[in-house]
Amino acid sequence: MEHNFFATISRMKYIERWSLMRNSRPENISEHSLEVGMIAHALAVIGNVRYGKNLNTEQAALMGMYHDASEIITGDMPTPVKYFNDDIKNAFKSIEGIAVDRLLQQLPEDLRPAYADILHETTEDKYLLKLIKAADKLSALIKCIEEENSGNTEFKTAKESTEKIIESMCREYPEVDDFVREFIPSYGKTLDELNR
Repeated sequence: MEHNFFATISRMKYIERWSLMRNSRPENISEHSLEVGMIAHALAVIGNVRYGKNLNTEQAALMGMYHDASEIITGDMPTPVKYFNDDIKNAFKSIEGIAVDRLLQQLPEDLRPAYADILHETTEDKYLLKLIKAADKLSALIKCIEEENSGNTEFKTAKESTEKIIESMCREYPEVDDFVREFIPSYGKTLDELNR
């Protein structure tokens, strides 16, 4: 019997982010999700190594990689619209849940439980969920920095609002603060500067 899950997931590359913004380089949810997965993994590693936490680093990476999978069905809803008010936010959360259920139905029944925890983000580890959200915001900040560096002022307000959210996350999560201080400044460098 054929199952469509991975063929559907592969379509993440066709869903563009930042649809209301003029982009110097388009970004799709596939590349964004990979970046979120890598950052989430790094945040969990930092938490374990430096702060004595016991975070599941592999789960962090997987949840980051799949965190926007529902957008294959829903599309990427612009943040100002998605969070305009609680009614819209709650309705969209419900729609995302339905979309995830549809994706899970595309897997063989015996594999669904393994993916349900990743796609529904139902892990008992609430701290890990917060780090995934932080990784998502850090990825957004990186996009803003890249756009700014290519002379695009369209992302100025998005960068400022994202920085404010990340600043509050830094106060609550030391892993995020470490990542911001140690890794974010490099995103403004040229390739030659990175290779020195």
